Amino acid sequence: MSARRPAHAPTAAAATPQRVDQVLARSRARAERRSSLGDGLELVQWHNAHDHTSYLQPGHHTLSVYLEGGWQTQARGLQGSHGSPGCHCLLPAEHESHWDIGAPQRFVHLYWSGSAWADRVVRLLDAEPRSFSLQTRIFAQDEALAGWAQQIAALDWQDPLQRMQAQAISHQALDRLLLQAATPAQRSAALRPKGGLGSAVRRELLAYIDAHLDAPTEALSLATLAARAHLSEFHFARMFRVSMGCSVQGWISQLRLQRARELLLQADGPPLGEVARRCGYASASHLNRQVRRAFALTPGQLRAAAQR
Repeated sequence: MSARRPAHAPTAAAATPQRVDQVLARSRARAERRSSLGDGLELVQWHNAHDHTSYLQPGHHTLSVYLEGGWQTQARGLQGSHGSPGCHCLLPAEHESHWDIGAPQRFVHLYWSGSAWADRVVRLLDAEPRSFSLQTRIFAQDEALAGWAQQIAALDWQDPLQRMQAQAISHQALDRLLLQAATPAQRSAALRPKGGLGSAVRRELLAYIDAHLDAPTEALSLATLAARAHLSEFHFARMFRVSMGCSVQGWISQLRLQRARELLLQADGPPLGEVARRCGYASASHLNRQVRRAFALTPGQLRAAAQR
């Protein structure tokens, strides 16, 4: 099988802007998995080796973090610099760069649009988006972003609940990038401790979550819940934790487990597939994994113990 032609440095005829994933798809890189997270975010995990790529004003922003390898990867014009596991590159929509890749490497990309970035600036900082342009970073170090990539890599992107978790932590990564671009005064204002959710809003949200545990995951996404509270995702997540003492995802997970336990302990309760559906689990096997992790018993064992 012949190898795909690498995407080399551009010629005059090939200088049309292209998305980063489109460039990589024409190179020797292989997309191991991808997932649309909603809210304008997209994840792709890549593997590449012995290649050359060029990015020309892709029209969207990219956060790239190395999971494995990178020691023999260089950006032209930055002699002496190379990648390594955990380091990241931030590639704004308008940037241009040319890359030489040596030994095999694995990395994760998060893509988001300029409009998604502008919306985040307005909601998080109440500022003019044009004053918060992203700056290119090549082979930078940030423990939080490295941790984000490891968490992302460990998740099953096809599992609805884990995909929702990927969405939440990716929003946190973008919030971090925005706060790093803000002035100290803006950063302080955004991070200043605030009170929790108002009692009326809290009651309405908790009732809504309880009533939608079996709904599609988008109904309980951070964006949906924050919109119902008329807050940005960033502030909503912080205020929810202040009010409830845990993250939104942690609260939803506990509610699902509580409902599953109640159904499993019922005499003549529904079959496991129906229990999974009512609790918002993707399948009976997903229900089994979560119940075993929480109670050290399988659903069947829990049901049998209740009937003794």
